Amino acid sequence: MATMAATLLGVGSGGALTAQTSGPQTPLQLVKTMIANEREASNDHARYEYVSNENSDRTGGHLWTERVVETYAGRVRLLLAEDGKPLSADRVQRERARLTRIQEHPEEFIHHEQNTRNEEKRAREMLDVLPRDYTFDNVRLQQGVWYMDFHPNMQYSPSGIEERILHGMAGRIAIDARDLRLIHLEFHLIQDVGIGFGLLANVHTGTTFVSDRQIVDGRWHTLHVATEVHGKAALFKTIDYNLDLRRRDFQVLDQNITVPQAAALLLR
Repeated sequence: MATMAATLLGVGSGGALTAQTSGPQTPLQLVKTMIANEREASNDHARYEYVSNENSDRTGGHLWTERVVETYAGRVRLLLAEDGKPLSADRVQRERARLTRIQEHPEEFIHHEQNTRNEEKRAREMLDVLPRDYTFDNVRLQQGVWYMDFHPNMQYSPSGIEERILHGMAGRIAIDARDLRLIHLEFHLIQDVGIGFGLLANVHTGTTFVSDRQIVDGRWHTLHVATEVHGKAALFKTIDYNLDLRRRDFQVLDQNITVPQAAALLLR
């Protein structure tokens, strides 16, 4: 995100933001209001068709360009290209056969998606822990966007593996000052975290999570998500998880679109 020239507001997590915008008066209140707005927006249940470019464990480390149709049960996808190259005729046929199978047996797709829909859950959980786990500083308003850094709240004692990992992170956040909606969220691990006193696993610095959002045609969309996890498990097994996902060309769909209808749309 480009640096914006404006007056810098340097206040701590308990200090008041100067009255350059109406609404919440402390960084903590600002973050809480943004989270409440994101929760409310998640109840919209709007569905979209869009183009996705993803490099991840799911794609085997390749860059997959896919057309995606959202449904209540998950995302139905059609692979268009791999590493920037069109698919072979044989692979196109396999993609069409896979979509036909989804169209005729949607229950299989629905069962699979229930076990794999982690992206939104992870992002929501990271938002939810912000007010409790972190303190905020270096707060500034620049051209209609609130920027701030956050650091672990030393007065909070995390419980559970995921909380301990999150508590070892710091990061940055950007919030739209008009709509109080999330624009940018970035976590990075600032110290290694041992699981089971380091006997089971260690998650290493270099582990990051990034999400970028933007208004497109009057609606907020997540355009970029990147996750990178590094660590060691028991018996020196390397833990690595990588995801880099970008979305574009959003089209609004009927929010009641079914899985068979989504497959048929992609087949057309």
